[in-house]
Amino acid sequence: MNSEERISRKLMIAATMLFFKSHRSPGVRGWELKNRLGKNYMKVLELLNHKLNELGLQIKTVFEDESGQDLDRARFYITLTHPLTMSDLVTSDYRIDEVAALAITLSIIFSRGGKTPLRDVLEVLETKFPKWKAEAYIEKAIRRGYINKTDEDILTIGWRTRVELDQRELLKAVLEAQLQQEKKTERENQESEQE
Repeated sequence: MNSEERISRKLMIAATMLFFKSHRSPGVRGWELKNRLGKNYMKVLELLNHKLNELGLQIKTVFEDESGQDLDRARFYITLTHPLTMSDLVTSDYRIDEVAALAITLSIIFSRGGKTPLRDVLEVLETKFPKWKAEAYIEKAIRRGYINKTDEDILTIGWRTRVELDQRELLKAVLEAQLQQEKKTERENQESEQE
């Protein structure tokens, strides 16, 4: 087997490992890739990432703990290179109100340092949704891996949020929406005062 065939074979193995779920949660640990692809597995992933970029996909590395940069313990995922547009969301399995509830939930968790009591999130969601719907949205987000719930009813960030979402972009979007709402309310108040 020449070197081109060997590289092609390793690319196929890496793609198979990353695309197909073989554990309870998606993604592949670095040590698993190293075991199957050899010590130069990062070079294979770089080549695969280049090919995936042509398709609008990328390999994302998520470290177990933010302080460490141990690639063997990190998880590797395949994600989209660009955020989904509103029309993409409509054609997917997500409803717009589910996305709104998830954005609210995640922004609360992020703003409180990565964990918050479930009752606090439900209290906010119940201002916009019926209680049963707010609870259903939380449960769905837990099942999909966006958030985790401890035995003490504390919500934390799930694996999928770390992989798919940019925390800064989410908080920026929430703040911009809040500023627009405040400006709209201010304009309406000024118009009503003029009448």
